[in-house]
Parts: sequence; C-alpha cells; structure tokens
Amino acid sequence: MEKVIIATKNKGKLAELEEPLNAFGFCVETLPFGYPEIEENGESFEENALIKARYVCKDLKCIAIADDSGLCVDYLQGEPGIFSARYANDYPLLEGETKDQANNRKLLDKMKNVPMEKRRCAFHCAMAAVFPDGKEIIAHETWEGRLLFEERGKNGFGYDPLFFDEELKCTGAEMEKSVKMGRSHRAKALQAVIEAFGNLK
Repeated sequence: MEKVIIATKNKGKLAELEEPLNAFGFCVETLPFGYPEIEENGESFEENALIKARYVCKDLKCIAIADDSGLCVDYLQGEPGIFSARYANDYPLLEGETKDQANNRKLLDKMKNVPMEKRRCAFHCAMAAVFPDGKEIIAHETWEGRLLFEERGKNGFGYDPLFFDEELKCTGAEMEKSVKMGRSHRAKALQAVIEAFGNLK
C-alpha cells in the first residue's frame, strides 16, 4: 500500500479523512510526534492547503494531503474564514474552555441579536495533494447552512455545534459520522481529490 501523510494534528480532521483513503488503498499516517507547526500565511484556503502539503511532501518524501477549512458567515463579510482555527486568539480562555469553544463564543458574541434570516453561513474546504514527482491536486468544496444562537450536539468539532444543516434539520455536531461524511465540505473535497488520484494513474 502506498503511504500518504495527512498534514494535520487535528484528530477530528484525521477521523474524517482516514477511512476513505484506506478504502482507496492508501496506508494513512499522520505527522510524526513533535513535528513543527507549518506557518499558514496564505491569503486563501487554497494557498494554505498547498503550503502545508508542499512542505510535508518535500520534507518527508511521500504523498502529502493537507486541507484548510473554515466557516464563512455572510453577515460578517466572510469571517472567520481562513482565520477560523485561531479566531478567538484575542479572547482569554475561560476556565475549562477549549479553543474550539472560545472560537464559538466569539462568533456568537459578534452575531448577538442578528436574526435567523441573516445568519447564512457556509463551511469551506480546500484540499491539496502533493506528490514527490511534482504533481499536485487541489479541490475546493462548500457546505451551506445557518448559524444557530447556541451550541447543539456533542459530535464533530470546531464550529459543528453552531452549524445548522437546513435540509437535515440538525447541526454538524448532532450528525452521525456516516451522515456527515455524505454532506460535509471536507468529505466532498476529499472525494474530489480521490477521484483525481484515479485520473493520474
């Protein structure tokens, strides 16, 4: 089996990516313990995904897959966008609060008193695969919904508890993993990348 490195330390992302890649015939590994943080200084989801995948591919000399994902809220002109993972860096953490919870708290603060009809949002995911021979694949997919007024659900991670899928009438954090894998921005981007793998063979 050919080895693929997933350029993330996020366990939630890994859980969504590992199974489909295994099914395609890849041996999936994560970044080695203690691997240095890769600076994401691009100006778009695509640029950040390529920065990470190119770095890991060159450094570890194998196929590398990386994604940059985030939530874009229409009312906030696209915030938090590419800064989704570090949105609340300027917010002191409350006692026992995780980084994800702080990000959600800041977003709810900024959307306070905004009516539901103005709370449209979309998850974005740009996923890049970079090969040692120089080939590159990039895919960008979205998942549209609305931002709730409070968190709901215990599954998922990040902004999932606030993201309401209007068709299924539940949040990303209330979905079973199998359901989410059929709808999410990251799952769709990965599927596009896997299909492109087949075209390269």
